[in-house]
Amino acid sequence: MNGDAASAVPDTPQRTETDDVVISIDAMGGDMGVAEVVRGMGMSHDKNPRLRFILHGDEAALAALISRNAPLAARTEIRNADSVIAMDEKPSKALRRAKGSSMSNALEAVRTGESEVAISCGNTGALMAFSMLQLRKAPGVDRPAIAILWPSANPGGYNVLLDAGADIRADAEDLLTYALMGASYARNASGLARPRIGLLNVGTEEHKGRAELHDAAGRIAAASEAGEFEYIGYVEGTDMASDRVDVIVTDGFTGNIALKTAEGTARMIREQLEEAFSYSTLSRIGAFFALPSLKRLQKRIDPRRVNGGVFLGLNGTVIKSHGGADATGISAAIKLAFTLAEIGFSRRLAERVAAIAPPRAADDGTA
Repeated sequence: MNGDAASAVPDTPQRTETDDVVISIDAMGGDMGVAEVVRGMGMSHDKNPRLRFILHGDEAALAALISRNAPLAARTEIRNADSVIAMDEKPSKALRRAKGSSMSNALEAVRTGESEVAISCGNTGALMAFSMLQLRKAPGVDRPAIAILWPSANPGGYNVLLDAGADIRADAEDLLTYALMGASYARNASGLARPRIGLLNVGTEEHKGRAELHDAAGRIAAASEAGEFEYIGYVEGTDMASDRVDVIVTDGFTGNIALKTAEGTARMIREQLEEAFSYSTLSRIGAFFALPSLKRLQKRIDPRRVNGGVFLGLNGTVIKSHGGADATGISAAIKLAFTLAEIGFSRRLAERVAAIAPPRAADDGTA
């Protein structure tokens, strides 16, 4: 048994293979509308009858959609929300009217223990602000992080990147905490017994990069034995999709730029491939013969199948689904939520960080 599993709280009831897993979902924040959220829930429930849902939003609209799927309706509790947080709303403004919103209500179900995981497609900044206010930061965590899966040449097909944009700042202690959280996520969600951790830098040479990176490198290396991971040193942008690393640690500013750059590049390549294959009769014939391989590639790199950035470092698990996620993307986020809830991930992660990370100055958990 790995260290995270071994550190489970003794008086916490162990989940059995027949227990229900309750997922709390903000149905109102996405770009695709509530119908796609409900359709994604139905896809997930068809595959996993242990799922139950608490769905937050416009009760009348949701009830009308849910009623079309009797098995799903029997496993879903709808809770009306008075308001919706807009995708472009500033977090400071959203906080002033958080109470009663579908996003806040979804998180409240996690805070009260009714659900172990909340999912929202809504405003990322508002969701993080609400999460820190309602769930609070776990002991030993100064700045939570967003962990995402990054397509790679590894056998599992993905690496973990954090932080992907929760906070643009990160000092050496934050980066150490990210390494511990990233290792725990890779171990528990991906089954890697001893994840390989790399610190993103402008070069792999020891003298490269800022002073806080050098400080973080020493701290991460020193924590590798207790943290049950292998620190491989600095990695560059070209290593992010490679098979030499499992977890890439960086600050939220750099991580978010890398993420958006990759998304934009992938979109450009897809558009240019479509243009190239439709250029002439001969190219269209070539596309026909290449179609099976293209479909395999599309499935392999389809971002909908790994939809969901996990907020790490909170007293509860929150998954930020892509705002434009369709039913397939919603179903993928629910699958991830089920996996993390099944193993009591947030508890394991909090215990691991509290046991290894150095103590920090106390704060009220809201900053």
